[in-house]
Amino acid sequence: MVPHWYVTFEVRKRGLLPRQRSPRETKTFATEAEAKLFARAKLDEGLAVFAGTINPHLPRRLIPASGIAAWLLEEQDPSAIPGTSDES
Repeated sequence: MVPHWYVTFEVRKRGLLPRQRSPRETKTFATEAEAKLFARAKLDEGLAVFAGTINPHLPRRLIPASGIAAWLLEEQDPSAIPGTSDES
């Protein structure tokens, strides 16, 4: 499956660094639900997390670190999941 979402999180610093930096790592996911599960785990570890959609996936979304908690609480629209539409 093609990844449509990414989650970027800070990597804990190991040892002493000669200069200040902000190391990050990014993982990609096929679904928003998978991205949310991973983001929640990293947030629970106390890490700074942000997420978004990978271009050209539409609609484009960027969830900054300040909006991650609200994003995790959002209900996923069942009609956005293929095969779950109530249309007959």
